[in-house]
Amino acid sequence: MKKGTRVFDLLFNQYRSFPQDVCLASKVDGRWKSYSTKQVISISSRVALGLVELGIKKGDRIGIISKSRPEWNFIDLACQLIGAVSVPMYPNISAKDYHYIISQAELSLLLLSDKDIYSRTSKTRKAFPDLPTYTFDKLAGIPHWMEIHGKGKAVDFNKLKKYQTTVAESDLLTIIYTSGTTGSPKGVMLTHHNITSNVDAIKDIPQLSPGDKALSFLPVNHIYERTILYTYYAVGISVFYAESMDTIGDNLKEIQPHTFSTVPRLLEKVYDKIIAKGAELGGIKKGIFNWAIGLGLKYDPNEDLGPIYNRQLKLAQKLVFSKWQDALGGKVKSIQCGAAALQSRLMSVFWAAGIKIVEGYGLTETSPVVTVNRLNDMRVGSVGKVIDGVDVRIGEDGEILVKGPNVMKGYYKNEELTEQVLDKSGWFKTGDVGYLDQGFLKLTDRKKELFKTSGGLYIAPQQIENKLKESVLIDQAMVIGDGRKFPAALIVPNFDELTEVASRRFMLVADFKDLLKENEIQKLFQKEIDRINQEYGKWEKIKEFRVVHEAWSLETGELTPTLKLKRRIIHDKYHHLVEDIYQDDGAHLFDEVEAAASEELEQEIAEQLKD
Repeated sequence: MKKGTRVFDLLFNQYRSFPQDVCLASKVDGRWKSYSTKQVISISSRVALGLVELGIKKGDRIGIISKSRPEWNFIDLACQLIGAVSVPMYPNISAKDYHYIISQAELSLLLLSDKDIYSRTSKTRKAFPDLPTYTFDKLAGIPHWMEIHGKGKAVDFNKLKKYQTTVAESDLLTIIYTSGTTGSPKGVMLTHHNITSNVDAIKDIPQLSPGDKALSFLPVNHIYERTILYTYYAVGISVFYAESMDTIGDNLKEIQPHTFSTVPRLLEKVYDKIIAKGAELGGIKKGIFNWAIGLGLKYDPNEDLGPIYNRQLKLAQKLVFSKWQDALGGKVKSIQCGAAALQSRLMSVFWAAGIKIVEGYGLTETSPVVTVNRLNDMRVGSVGKVIDGVDVRIGEDGEILVKGPNVMKGYYKNEELTEQVLDKSGWFKTGDVGYLDQGFLKLTDRKKELFKTSGGLYIAPQQIENKLKESVLIDQAMVIGDGRKFPAALIVPNFDELTEVASRRFMLVADFKDLLKENEIQKLFQKEIDRINQEYGKWEKIKEFRVVHEAWSLETGELTPTLKLKRRIIHDKYHHLVEDIYQDDGAHLFDEVEAAASEELEQEIAEQLKD
């Protein structure tokens, strides 16, 4: 990528080098409506001129609250062409967060996607009566975004070229507010160069070619999907937006994409459904299915398990795993996975099935990619090697530090917070803990999520939570125990699996709350806990657990938009269960003291060996 590239140059280069008949597409009234590269540029240019006619100047902030759709791209590109700054927001955050973002960013214009979001933001908009607002869908009495496009039709395109020449790669492209798990949203300032440097470093990793197709279902207001979208621009990939999360399966079969990006939570759901369907099989079919899964869980792309295993795997791919590939459309070359740690067993079994998942790591503040596995150079259990142009080092306390052209400019209107995470030499403190193993980065946990028991021993909750979620009975889990005598867990069951278990035992499922109180069901969960505990030291073992009767979701407030746990909120919501767990925690005091003594002894021996 040539020096001085702005993000909008990626699409202009696509038009010059490999223009696509389908650059962007989405379903409208049940049919796919597509836009060529030329149409995307033309529409966005007219919108840019329309924004100028409305008085929008370079540096002005434009808010977008919308689900993924081509109109989002048109506004995004229009802002870039005149140097305006896009401020995308999730369609499902709280009214309090909307108010904070609109106020702090001092928006000059706001675009909303549909009636649902227009209604959801009504309270917030009343607080900003002078903020011009347009919608993507046509709503009675509400200004439509095509009115902006119409204003641009009367303007000479030469005027737009003058604006384009004033936009530099160092200019601010966007402010992305990260919700986080606590506190007010932080406005991450990213420049054109932050993102184009990231695109340049990752564009060849998925091994895609001009004309390949991608299905997009993650929110493009998040930097993860957004940078991938810009990478599709750079490579010449046709982007099809899924209708909704519920239609992903149908859309995969329709589009037959060569790639898509996802988060671990969705892959976990897919895997759980596959296992559930396998459990419904009978006789020899069930035996073959279980045999194939067993082979898949042993798979490692970097290890040759011998000719017998290889022949068995080839047969399993033909009998079982080929159906998995067909369910994804049959043409997938690679899948990008990020935003959280993927369970190693899922990486193994999907690769065994011929479904190549490329796992990476990054943050909004790093545009986002820092490390990524390659198709020909990957390690199960890692998030890959550091990308070109970026440096990573591990701090004395294990924190991952990052330096490079992808690191943000800072937090908008918050120099104090910026200085806390970004030092004068350009090193960014990620807040994540991990280590490098032969060049591959392995994550341990979030620094702020590590906690100490009252015995002074550290617990890394994410590792244990991921292991808990490997159980077919457990859908979600949160490990607790900060300042307590021992770690415990709050567990959300896999309700589908629980229903199956109950029916096989002729137990009535009238109310999950009552079912979970049954001694027989509690014993099943205890058996799973005991099995998982075998992999951990005494101080890490889950001593108590409570199973809750409702799922955690974005809508009910326990998860962030990127599906991470809001630990404080979950802890507060189930305060009564937490207190019940620890009301008699003295019973486990001996285990804690014994574990602490064992740790001290190991440390003493290690010190003696050094001498």
